Amino acid sequence: MFFSIIIPVYNRPQEIKELLASLVQQTYKDFEVIIVEDGSVFPCEEAITIFSNDLNIQYFSISNVGQGFARNFGMERANGDYFVLFDSDCIIPSRYLEVLKKAIVERNLDAHGGPDAADKDFSSFQKAINYSMTSFLTTGGIRGKMKDPSKYQARGYNMGLSKKAFEATKGFIDPNRAEDIELSIRLKKLGFKLELVEEAYVYHKRRNTWESFLVQSFSFGQNRVHVSKFHPEAIKLVHVMPSLFLVGWVLTLLSFLTGKSPFTWGAGLYGIWLLLVFLDASVKEKSVAVGALSVCTSFGQLSAYGLGLITALLRKKMSGKS
Repeated sequence: MFFSIIIPVYNRPQEIKELLASLVQQTYKDFEVIIVEDGSVFPCEEAITIFSNDLNIQYFSISNVGQGFARNFGMERANGDYFVLFDSDCIIPSRYLEVLKKAIVERNLDAHGGPDAADKDFSSFQKAINYSMTSFLTTGGIRGKMKDPSKYQARGYNMGLSKKAFEATKGFIDPNRAEDIELSIRLKKLGFKLELVEEAYVYHKRRNTWESFLVQSFSFGQNRVHVSKFHPEAIKLVHVMPSLFLVGWVLTLLSFLTGKSPFTWGAGLYGIWLLLVFLDASVKEKSVAVGALSVCTSFGQLSAYGLGLITALLRKKMSGKS
């Protein structure tokens, strides 16, 4: 067996149905599915039985340990040579495993990460969130389009590693705080070859509300600082940019309130950026509504991430002094 697909799940029975339905459609069939119920109040076992005749499924129910450790639990019980990790809110294109195996063999990969995308039937809000998290205008393209695929840091919703790499690293060392980024960096330091496989994308059907999206973005900023405790080089200029974005618009607003001259050019720069986001998202999604929502999600995401990074850095500095 070549692939073992590991899926941690927490109170998401409906999502599991959609994910498993997409796995049934895979053109490459040599795989097993391991679902780890991570202390759910609303288990998905009943949903899994629907697919028991179509998929080779192992199902485990454990006490809540967090998605990183739940993935470790699944990989420890996997039979495949290569472990593929998905989040429960993903839908997998039919040729995903076929494309991935080809990339692993041809590029001699020990691990990989793949991008996420929005399917055509996603809501306008889901498409706007996807845009704000993947566009060059918002994240610099670090979540899925890179000139050098070896610089990619895999995300847990769509990543994988060989059995050999798992045994060498012991998997994730944190349950749920950018544990995927930390593992990506550690794999490379140990000499394993991890690259972006751009064509191995998933449809990421996020169930965010406005509030949860901003909270999640804030936590992403904090988590980047958390990873820097293990790997000081983890924070690069691209990760600081959202904080500069936040400080910039706050200063622009203050200059307007106080009647200072920087308001004019500051507002102009942000206005140009917002217009570019609107036009780019509208064209890519062929929807003015998605373009308008993308302006809001992009502005909110960068601001929340920047605030999370700043607060975590301040907390880290304070704890260092104490």
